[in-house]
Amino acid sequence: MKVIVDMDKCQDHGQCVFAAPEVFRLNEAGKLEYESAPDDALRDAVEEAADVCPLQAITVEG
Repeated sequence: MKVIVDMDKCQDHGQCVFAAPEVFRLNEAGKLEYESAPDDALRDAVEEAADVCPLQAITVEG
């Protein structure tokens, strides 16, 4: 699985962090950081994160 976040769209709302904290996190500056190739066992959480993103900035491939 590959996770892509369009950082031009992302406004660091952090909804993805609540849905999949193993993959998404806000750094000390409040900016999104994420694991681009998480374990497939996290697929449901990652897809939920993509669904709840207010700007639909998250794409899941593979």
